Amino acid sequence: MITTREWGLAGGTNGSERRAARAWAPTEGEPSWLAVLVHGYGEHLGRYEQVAADLVAAGAVVYGADHRGHGGSSGERVLIDDYAGVVEDVHRVVTQARTAYRSLPLVLIGHSMGGLIASRYAQTHPGGPTALVLSGPVLGRWEALEALAAAEEIPDAPIDTATLSRDPAVGAAYEADELVWHGPFKRATVNALRTEIARGLEAGSVGPLPLLWVHGSDDRLVPLSGTLVGIGSLLGSDFTARIFPGARHEVFNETNRDEVIGEVVRFAHRFTG
Repeated sequence: MITTREWGLAGGTNGSERRAARAWAPTEGEPSWLAVLVHGYGEHLGRYEQVAADLVAAGAVVYGADHRGHGGSSGERVLIDDYAGVVEDVHRVVTQARTAYRSLPLVLIGHSMGGLIASRYAQTHPGGPTALVLSGPVLGRWEALEALAAAEEIPDAPIDTATLSRDPAVGAAYEADELVWHGPFKRATVNALRTEIARGLEAGSVGPLPLLWVHGSDDRLVPLSGTLVGIGSLLGSDFTARIFPGARHEVFNETNRDEVIGEVVRFAHRFTG
């Protein structure tokens, strides 16, 4: 069984904003590791209920928060003018989790845009995470983003939800989710994303930090070819890659999701003693 807690976490440069935070913990026994989830663009942490449940079943306590302008958090929808502030919001989540679980190994898990944020956290807070998991991360080069930056007017075109997963129920749930942003990118967010990708490339390797990269071979939202550029710059001495044949962008919501979660759990259990 799992207990779930939700609260408003201080965010922003002066702490005056609020981030919708969540934690999932086992009702019995003590967790052996701490997972912090970092979600992707336009979505929210509520889409990770099953992921959190699977991780708790594997011995974790799980924390995370909706990014500024996302889900239940404050701020203009999907407007992010500097991702450094989002990285520091993640640090607030980690700090709060650490007040309750000081000694547990921390596995930071970021998906898509959240993969960029999680990797930047690892680069800017060395010694913070015990290990890093990146799922379909926006790293290195993202051609779709460059096309948006070059466009005179950013198109108001929703994503093709069939690119999320081979399971059509995933796309249908995404379309029906009122907390998901279904509108266009904001120009400032596009520019900030480009800046943060460049910062990540400049910062380079995470050194000895263990890194697991999972990606779908048929990811048409964040193609493998662009991510490879960033992974090549980021990886250090302890690196594992798992590319899942035929899988699309949301490998945690794919038809073979149990295999993907199993890979993450095996990786995390390396650090649970």
